Amino acid sequence: MDTGQPQLRRRLERADLGAVPDARHALRELLHTWGKPGRSDIAELLTSELVTNALLHTDDDAVLTATVGPEGLHVEVRDFVDRLPEPEAPHADDGTNGRGLLLVQALADAWGVRPHGIGKAVWF
Repeated sequence: MDTGQPQLRRRLERADLGAVPDARHALRELLHTWGKPGRSDIAELLTSELVTNALLHTDDDAVLTATVGPEGLHVEVRDFVDRLPEPEAPHADDGTNGRGLLLVQALADAWGVRPHGIGKAVWF
């Protein structure tokens, strides 16, 4: 009997924004396997925001990990840049840019940033 938790792990290539829809699709499949297919919309949105931020605001690859456990879904995007992100109100002339962390802050039950070895992980 498999007692492991369902998990997704993807290495994201630097500046490859094609990885964003792939990450969303992989998360949707994970949640479908978990038996919660209708509950993925917000998780997919927040995952795509974290992945996009990691790929746009760093000069290196990133790693997406999503785990389904007893407390629910835990998504984390690790990058290899020490600079910590800070949510801030977007400027009027930014169009749709600058809202990722604000969405995470508003829609996630909990979220945070933790340093790790040579970078950081942003999670919800």
